[in-house]
Amino acid sequence: MSITVDPIITILPPLLAIPFIVFFGERYRNLREASIIVAACILFSFNFFLYQQFLEGALLQSEKFTFFNGLTLFLKAEPIGIIFGLLASFLWIVTTIYSIGYMRGHNEAHQTRFYTCFAIAIACVMAAAYSGNLLTLFVAYEAITLSTYPLVTHAGHAKAKRAGRIYIGVLMGGSIFLLMPALIVTWWLTGTTDFVAGGVFNEVNISPLFVTLLLCLMVFGTGKAALMPFHGWLPNAMVAPTPVSALLHAVAVVKTGVFLIIKIVVYIFGFDLIAQTNAAEILLYFAAGTILLSSFIALKKDNLKARLAYSTIGQLAYIVLAALIANARAIEGAALHIVSHAFGKITLFFCAGAIMVASHKTLVSELAGLGRKMPYTFAAFFIAAISIIGLPPLVGVLSKFVIIEGIIDSQYDWLIIVLIISSLLNIAYLLPIPFTAFFKEAPIDSVGANTHSVIKEAPTACLIAISITATGCLVLFFQIEPIVHLLSFIETASNTGE
Repeated sequence: MSITVDPIITILPPLLAIPFIVFFGERYRNLREASIIVAACILFSFNFFLYQQFLEGALLQSEKFTFFNGLTLFLKAEPIGIIFGLLASFLWIVTTIYSIGYMRGHNEAHQTRFYTCFAIAIACVMAAAYSGNLLTLFVAYEAITLSTYPLVTHAGHAKAKRAGRIYIGVLMGGSIFLLMPALIVTWWLTGTTDFVAGGVFNEVNISPLFVTLLLCLMVFGTGKAALMPFHGWLPNAMVAPTPVSALLHAVAVVKTGVFLIIKIVVYIFGFDLIAQTNAAEILLYFAAGTILLSSFIALKKDNLKARLAYSTIGQLAYIVLAALIANARAIEGAALHIVSHAFGKITLFFCAGAIMVASHKTLVSELAGLGRKMPYTFAAFFIAAISIIGLPPLVGVLSKFVIIEGIIDSQYDWLIIVLIISSLLNIAYLLPIPFTAFFKEAPIDSVGANTHSVIKEAPTACLIAISITATGCLVLFFQIEPIVHLLSFIETASNTGE
């Protein structure tokens, strides 16, 4: 007999952790951080419980809160959302472990505020993951922007404040002036914003041009997906502490953006409408251009975090491109790439932060010989880089392969060339980093001493977190089947007979 489980249970652990974080504060920081790890573990167990209940056929839905004609707020679990919830909750555990080493090792101020905002952001991510309709996802999307703003401006200096203004301006400006009008038009035409298998426009007679315009508004309005030319906020946000960069690039912000685009393609427009109207064609050019341009820019960046930021922009465009191809195999590839990129990119940012804490180096040109002093950090960087590039036996190759299969099933074969060029560019801007660190000689100072002589590995907590995520890149290559099986439950009009 089917049972009903309310996904709202996933929002509670991070919110309930906040009073403990504030109460323990700086005075009892060990207890403060222990309370976060306990809450994060509970959150992951709740997400895993929902996953198990979904496979057993349970209805995972909250009560609907209706406040206007056809406008409701509610949570409902479906395969992509469950994957996103599991991913974000697991990486919250790992990022907290990393943050303990980084924030203490770097003597960061306002650590209690940092952890509090982080917990609020994760609660908002859970609401986004299990949103039952576009309106709920929109509200959660905006809440994520507001809760992560203090994290972006954490340093408090002029550069951080400027980055915060750009962050808020681009993300909220895009969602208010592009995404929200598209949401209102969708509700006005269809009477609903619910996520429906095959889309909500089946009974509505609208022109192909109007469908294209509406889809463009939604995609460009989702600034968190960082599709060019709405990408500038992301490199600017790199002024934030590295755990925040990891949060932005692998867990909360950018993944919510591409997750939203996947949801609107599958459950608002539907594959058939996009195929019949060629609504996504112009956006595919923007996605392909973003993939290539961001890679060329990354090649020129000497600042390590800036190079990784532009890499993220390109990898997000992979997911947007796959979603807009709008067939079942491409959607599966997009969802898999969310997971593979999350583990690969969070490892790279963890390594960048470890390098900065241990050596105070931020430029690629400063890393010569550093790998001999920080072998674990640079070995993990190499593993994650291989995954991002898409080489076996790391999980990144699987998601790229499935995306290519989706392209083959479409009419856009030329996109395969884009992905091949991009992968070659990934090699060009990622692999020189560990090779420089391991195989080039360290610089010598004026008295003939090795300038890296006093450098050692980052704090143990940082290394533990790096090891977990780097290992995840390898383990997922061999254990991807549960995720693929879950994705087979995605309902579309074409496979449900609707």
